[in-house]
Amino acid sequence: MKEGYIMTENQIKELIKIAVAARKNSYSPYSHYQVGAALLATNGQVFPGCNIENAAYTPTNCAERTAFFKAVSVGVRDFTAIAIVGSPEGDEITQCSYPCGVCRQVMMEFCNPEVFQVIVARSLEEYEIRTLKDFLPEGFGPANLNQ
Repeated sequence: MKEGYIMTENQIKELIKIAVAARKNSYSPYSHYQVGAALLATNGQVFPGCNIENAAYTPTNCAERTAFFKAVSVGVRDFTAIAIVGSPEGDEITQCSYPCGVCRQVMMEFCNPEVFQVIVARSLEEYEIRTLKDFLPEGFGPANLNQ
């Protein structure tokens, strides 16, 4: 286990594998940029997601939000980590794909930014892990409304 992280190396790699498999379901006929995500709930369930584009562009949904919305729609609201993989169309993943601002805000709604892990991967061996707080240091979430 890497210092400061709550997941084992095997758990991290399993999430990355699920994200890679989810990427294959990407519907991205406009950008040709395929993204897959695997969201780990604290109960151990994993929710895969892929990006789903739309000709009108604004209804497009990112892989991360697809995974979150799938989980929330069945009553799961506590999460540990998410793995994200993305790259231009094709089997090879050639770059890291970081969550957009909207996805970061959705994560903030449901996750503790101090401990929720965001895994951004190019492969099973090449990945980086950060907390949500690293991605959204002054994030606005439900706790801001309870003061």
